[in-house]
Amino acid sequence: MREVVIDTETTGLSHKTGDRIVEVGCVELINHVTTSKSLQFYCRVDKEISESAQKITGITNKFLRNKKNFSDHCNEFLKFINKDPLIIHNAAFDIGFINNELALIGKSALTNPVVDTVSLARSVLNTRVANLDYLCRRFKIDLSERGLHGALLDSRLLAEVYLELKGGKQFSMNLSKTSAIKTKQISKNDINNKTIVRFEAAEEDINLHKKIIRDIKEPLWKKYSY
Repeated sequence: MREVVIDTETTGLSHKTGDRIVEVGCVELINHVTTSKSLQFYCRVDKEISESAQKITGITNKFLRNKKNFSDHCNEFLKFINKDPLIIHNAAFDIGFINNELALIGKSALTNPVVDTVSLARSVLNTRVANLDYLCRRFKIDLSERGLHGALLDSRLLAEVYLELKGGKQFSMNLSKTSAIKTKQISKNDINNKTIVRFEAAEEDINLHKKIIRDIKEPLWKKYSY
């Protein structure tokens, strides 16, 4: 199964007030695993990049001055994503911006299936906190290169997070013989040659658990201990 992780960087927070896409990053996944195929491009726009966006991305209007427009990259972009499912963190934001760019050049809105990894993370991990930094820390994904936000780098990080959310590198019982997700094989004799996955709690979750335990006035394990 082919999927595409997408991230965008923009001049500001709302395409409805004229903000535009200044960078797009895409990473190809096969069966939830990153391949060597990716796409990344910058876009020259007629909109000043907000000061806050410049601080986050490091992208300036001067840097974009000699770049091509989104329209120049559009066909390559649409060919790359094809009709495959799109994996996006806070999907409404990026899809809104992409469809706005398409509308500005007379193209139809995207119809690809979309997986929003914010919603997925909250469902799988039962957490309200679901920003990319938190999820990377939770899954012990290296954030050392993320001094600034970049669409391609963030797509690569999100690809790793998505794999973890789908059960990738974690180790628990996976009893499906035909599962498309294969993780670390222990040995031919271990657990009937099934895939083992280990789940690790994040520091934030451990601290929350300790607080809950402290607040229990009469824990049953003390009352009925032998």
